[in-house]
Amino acid sequence: MTHMDARVAVIGAGPYGLAAAAHLRRAEIETVVFGRTMHFWKNHMPAGMLLRSPWSASHIGDPEKQLTLDHYHAEIKTTPEEPVSLERFLNYGDWFQHHVVPDLDQRQVVRIEKEGRGFRLSLDDGGVMRTARVVIATGIGSFAYRPSAFDTIPSNFASHSSDHREFKGFAQRQVIVIGRGQSALESAALLSESGAEVEVVVRGPKVRWLHAREILRSPWNPLRKVFFHPTDVGPPLLTQIAARPHWFKLLPLSLQPHFAYRCIRPAGAAWLQRRMNAVKITTERNIIAAQPAGDCLKLRLDNGEERRADHVLLATGYRVDILRHRFIAETLAKQILCNSGYPELNRGFESSVPGLHFLGAPAALSFGPLMRFVSGTAYAAAALTQRVKSYPQA
Repeated sequence: MTHMDARVAVIGAGPYGLAAAAHLRRAEIETVVFGRTMHFWKNHMPAGMLLRSPWSASHIGDPEKQLTLDHYHAEIKTTPEEPVSLERFLNYGDWFQHHVVPDLDQRQVVRIEKEGRGFRLSLDDGGVMRTARVVIATGIGSFAYRPSAFDTIPSNFASHSSDHREFKGFAQRQVIVIGRGQSALESAALLSESGAEVEVVVRGPKVRWLHAREILRSPWNPLRKVFFHPTDVGPPLLTQIAARPHWFKLLPLSLQPHFAYRCIRPAGAAWLQRRMNAVKITTERNIIAAQPAGDCLKLRLDNGEERRADHVLLATGYRVDILRHRFIAETLAKQILCNSGYPELNRGFESSVPGLHFLGAPAALSFGPLMRFVSGTAYAAAALTQRVKSYPQA
């Protein structure tokens, strides 16, 4: 058998990668972690953003629950604030990493290949590591979705919401935002607050707002814990199923996609509404064509109307397709059974290739909508660790 430099290699140091490291190392499983702490969150989310998820759903999972947001604020002697700001969450992620993976390897994995019973990782500095298991927890950065109408539009006219760290450069410009989820609505608010003239174009008949019925969530409501699970994924009652992926897997296969969509329908947090007063929202419209016209972009809507804008922000979400991970060798990728871009995973988040695991959004088809949120880190990391422990020599 090929000599292994490590038993497990985790690729990615965002919430899922850090949670996996916390659980694996607590179980005394030799683990190396590659990546830059909270890289996607630091480089592809806008300054000033507030987390949509409530406090209870924003903890990164650790096996002893000693690295929560509460413990972080107690240690730094700072008053907790909700909604949680992006800046505070990034600081929390750095604190979590310092406690769990002080030896984080910031080199980039550029290629993963199968080698014997394990894997060979090629690194960006020319280094090589061999490991028995690989955990891919690289987040959603590779999966940004851009509508086909914008395929040939230059980035100075149209960009994805993940392309921006701040919106100050859009002051005094006309910007159309496409989308109706939290990313679209919060980006619109931040653009407006930066001095842009903003219109949000929405395909659906209305914009949905989450947590508007505070009576259901009131601590005085005796049924609050029945209606809502702390992980906060999905509407009342359905959160109890979403919070337990083993329950989700018991649903008939024909119902799972409908259940998942019901839990993650595009919506904005209720606290965002008051910041949208200067933003125009146009519903039941879809942009079907776009082309540059001088120094602006000309857009055609599905009802025949036209718009002109200085820029279009595509807050159109993400579509998982693990084949877009360029670091997975083609020969290895061909061995991974997939369904619509998602790897098919067993209870240990293990793919059809023994020893190759996927955490986060790519696990959502197998384990439900919880895997798209930070609140899913505890479940995923625990299940992964149990799987690795059950095969000590794998």
